[in-house]
Amino acid sequence: MKTAYQPAGVWRTFGCNSMALVAGTGRQVLLSGQVAWDEQRRVVGVGDMGAQTEQTLRNIQASLAAVGGTMDDIVSLLTHVTTLEGLEAIHDVRASFFSEPYPVSTLIQVTALVHPDLLLEITAVAVVPEERYREPEAVDVDTFDVSDDGFNLRG
Repeated sequence: MKTAYQPAGVWRTFGCNSMALVAGTGRQVLLSGQVAWDEQRRVVGVGDMGAQTEQTLRNIQASLAAVGGTMDDIVSLLTHVTTLEGLEAIHDVRASFFSEPYPVSTLIQVTALVHPDLLLEITAVAVVPEERYREPEAVDVDTFDVSDDGFNLRG
């Protein structure tokens, strides 16, 4: 359960987000920043903020589903964008994934992401109710792929 509220004396928010949110009981799920990659780490929607937002939110949706969560369980979003062009597309797509009360949200412009074709990255925090929560499958660390696929993440 979550309840959005507007604190007195604080500017009123806009778009698909809440200014403040109180989350009820449940399991807190912290998701790493998600980008518009498919399962093979190919960028979906090169140059298209709306398409990249949709793929990114689908990745978040799949990550939550793995533990019994839904998009309505998200209480906080942090979005990094490489351009401020296309913000309307982000809000249009978000409106199809979220319902009120919307998560609290922060948007930050950055100079670049891990791949030059990526336009945004979204980090999410969710609270999945205990009655829906299920333990995720453990990752086999012996077969975990730690390669950076040529992105030169190690410097």
